[in-house]
Amino acid sequence: MNPESRQVYIRRRQDRFRTAPIDGRALKFMIDAGLTWLRTNQETVNALNVYPVPDGDTGINMVLTMQAAYDEIADSPERNFGRMIHQVAHGALMGARGNSGVILSQIWRGLARGSDEIEVLDGPALVAAFLEARDTAYQGVVRPVEGTILTVAKDIASVAEATLEETEDAIAILERVVKEADESVERTPELLDVLKKAGVVDAGGKGLFYILEGMLRYINGQPLDTPLATVQPLSKMVLEDTLDTIEPGQDVEVVVDFRPHSTLDLRKFYSELEEMGTSIQVGEGDGLYRMHIHVEEERTYDPINYINSIGTWTKVSLENLEEQMEEIERQSRASAINLSPVEPGEIAVVAVSPGQGISRVFASLHVAAIVEGGQTMNPSTEDILDAFEDLPTNKVIILPNNKNIIMAAKSATELTVKEAVVIPTRTIPQGLAAMFRYLPHGDFDEVVAEMNSALDDVDTGEITTAIRSVEVDGVKVNEGETIALFNGKLVSSANSLEEACRSLIETADVSQYELITLFYGADITKQDGNKIADAIRADHPHLEVELQDGGQPHYQLILSFE
Repeated sequence: MNPESRQVYIRRRQDRFRTAPIDGRALKFMIDAGLTWLRTNQETVNALNVYPVPDGDTGINMVLTMQAAYDEIADSPERNFGRMIHQVAHGALMGARGNSGVILSQIWRGLARGSDEIEVLDGPALVAAFLEARDTAYQGVVRPVEGTILTVAKDIASVAEATLEETEDAIAILERVVKEADESVERTPELLDVLKKAGVVDAGGKGLFYILEGMLRYINGQPLDTPLATVQPLSKMVLEDTLDTIEPGQDVEVVVDFRPHSTLDLRKFYSELEEMGTSIQVGEGDGLYRMHIHVEEERTYDPINYINSIGTWTKVSLENLEEQMEEIERQSRASAINLSPVEPGEIAVVAVSPGQGISRVFASLHVAAIVEGGQTMNPSTEDILDAFEDLPTNKVIILPNNKNIIMAAKSATELTVKEAVVIPTRTIPQGLAAMFRYLPHGDFDEVVAEMNSALDDVDTGEITTAIRSVEVDGVKVNEGETIALFNGKLVSSANSLEEACRSLIETADVSQYELITLFYGADITKQDGNKIADAIRADHPHLEVELQDGGQPHYQLILSFE
């Protein structure tokens, strides 16, 4: 389409939206567009990480939350705008993942409240919806922080209200809102010092902007599925996650490491790859690129031949996707966790766990249900709810064991008639400490109080790999270095696992502890873990040191100090 024809097309699309009623069907198209544009820019949102740890999953969480919202209405014939947006809000609530996803679901809840019983959307109704979305989002957070997605929701509500004094045209108001969302996101570092120091804007606010911009792009007839020219660091590529979204017709996983002959035109590169397959990821480090794609069997060598035409490949990996999925299922069956049965009237505990080894420890402490989740894999509200809804008891305690899962866990308690309480465990050691105070037949309130008090009995250390270069908490970090965190605060960056552990032990002041338990992750061997444990024993003979198979991804070690 030539530029002149495209302008005519855009004007016709805009005219159609301005003259035709924005009803439930139109909303469905707009939700799909917002989701598509957010997914297109998902890695851009993920990269807006303050800490250099592998938990930059805001983009993933918001995409999955929006996907759940769209799935709720995908087959709905509803024409009433108010009823349709209530379905959207319900889907977002059930599918909400992570803090960003829960707040996003609250925004949709507010938009639905502000649009109650509205058959078609107009300017005044849109403004009322944005105002209610702002209020609902703020009310849903115990301690609202400015410089986040909440600020963006507040700013766009104010601009929408001001614009209504000039026009009642819903599209014109949306245009102002999108512009303000963009500008509000850019102002977030001035409101939140941690963003300013890290040199990034707020990820949740950026995700909200992309959703709104996607709706406007759809109205304007602009493309929604052209990936932005961005590349994630090689250290941040998690190719295992792509197995969760294998589509029909995807037979082979192709991964190619290569060095381009000249500067890589990323937009053209993505465009060419889109013609060959799906699940495209591109990473870069020190001039070396890694391309990941899923293709049909007959197109197995197309990506390789294409890369060979623009550069020199250094490594090629081909995997049969069907065999990979079957192997995952075999491993899952082989490592099944045996949970203790729950008797009627007992207190049941649901624990979120990031690895098979840690899940076995929780099972040995008699949790009733385990939800898979942790860094980069936050379970949804519905996942947590499903874990305990069918248990034969009305008394439930939830251990999220991750700061980014607490809000989803609390949302689950609001959706059940059972007496469900969240113990706000932010780490695995806190969750295990709470379980040592668990009494299945005790008084519910007393057990909850006891388990809460256990959170102060343990400190947590974590060892992982830096996914970006940054200076945080006075510690300068280079991408790829091994970093140590103590109770969530970055304490050191080192060139080796041993050096990082030594600095962590020094920071923790182990003279005050009696026991250190090390949970080694999926990325290191038991021998590596034993080496670290032996070094700690040699340096601190008064300490009892235990080594456990954690199986957690991304984090080489999780340490419990007691």
